Amino acid sequence: MKKAKKPATLAQRINVLRASVMGANDGILSVAGIVVGVAGAATSSYAIFISGIAGMIAGTVSMAMGEYVSVNTQKDAQRKAIETQTVALDEDYEGEYGFVRDKYLASGIQPDLAEQATKEMMADDPVKTTVRERFGFNVGEYTNPFSAAIASMISFPTGSILPLVSISLLPKSWRIIGTFLAVVVALSITGYVAAVLGNANRRNGTARNVIAGILTMLVTYGIGRLFA
Repeated sequence: MKKAKKPATLAQRINVLRASVMGANDGILSVAGIVVGVAGAATSSYAIFISGIAGMIAGTVSMAMGEYVSVNTQKDAQRKAIETQTVALDEDYEGEYGFVRDKYLASGIQPDLAEQATKEMMADDPVKTTVRERFGFNVGEYTNPFSAAIASMISFPTGSILPLVSISLLPKSWRIIGTFLAVVVALSITGYVAAVLGNANRRNGTARNVIAGILTMLVTYGIGRLFA
C-alpha cells in the first residue's frame, strides 16, 4: 500500500513563502538597477528592454540554483546534527537528559514539572528532543529544496516585470521617475511581508528595503550617466 505523503508543516510553508518573497524582492531590485543604469547611458527603449530581459533570465537561474544549494546545505547541517545527537545519546544519555532538564529549569519551569516533562519527552523520542533543544529545529521538518528553487524561479521574474514594464512603456520624460516610484512601492510591500515572515520590526524592515532599492537605482543610474 502506498504511503500517504505527509503534509507540509507551517514552518516549511513559511520557508517556501520566504523564498518567494525574497525572490520577488531581488527580481524588483536587480532588474530595476539594470534598466535604470542602462537608461542613464542610453535612450534606446529596445536596448533598455533587452538588458532587462537578459537580467531577468540570468537572475532567475541564479536565484533558483542559489536557493537549491542553500536549502540543501542547511539540510546537510541538520542531518549532521542528528547524527551527532544520536552518538551523544549512546555515549552519555544522562548528560543529554540533564541538558534538557536544566534548559527547562533555566526557562523558569518548576523543578518537578521540568523533571516530568524531560522524562516523558526523552522516553518518547530522545533524538528529537535533544536535537530540538540543542539546535533549535524539529527532526523531519526540512524545507524541500526543489520547492524553494521553484518558488524563487517563479517569483524573481514576476518581481522583475514591474520595473521592466514601467521603464519600457512610460513616456521617455517620465520613465526614470516613474520606474523609481513603482519600485519604491513594490519594495515597500516586499519589505513589509519579509519583516512579517521574519518576525522583525515592520517599519525598520520596510525602510531598509526601500532605502537599499533607492541607493541601488541612484548608483546604477549615476554610473550609466557617466558613460552616456
